[in-house]
Amino acid sequence: MIRIFTLAAVVISTWCLVGCLSSPITSSGGIGAVTVHDTNADAVTAAARNVFASRGYTLSGVDYPNSISFDKPAGGFGNVMWGSYGNPQTIRVRLAMMPIPGTDNIRLEPKVFSVSDAGEAGFDNARPLFGIWNAEFGPMLKDIARKAGD
Repeated sequence: MIRIFTLAAVVISTWCLVGCLSSPITSSGGIGAVTVHDTNADAVTAAARNVFASRGYTLSGVDYPNSISFDKPAGGFGNVMWGSYGNPQTIRVRLAMMPIPGTDNIRLEPKVFSVSDAGEAGFDNARPLFGIWNAEFGPMLKDIARKAGD
């Protein structure tokens, strides 16, 4: 009887694990990810630059056509939360642009970092933040999707 329950537990856990690992790109990316319909990397990059600039972010890096990054000073809260005295922090958002095979759609996936010494060659230290921070950029990514999908 114990073998039957063990076998059932193994089968169910394997089935759940395979289901989690085989999600399509259109639903990948976790919290805050957005699909931009009928677009290309140029339109997404232009829309992202526009949307992030309007909210005080500056362009910090482009790995065309795979990703684009933006920086913004973390302010007092960020300095207290992740920094130390005299070491101001920067919030960096990296948008991964993943083309969805067989379509003209692109999946945008945000990844948020706290950065010490941003922009200093060789000293730039980026620490990934917990995934819930990605959700903060969901509304901005929806703006990008709306502008790039036009």
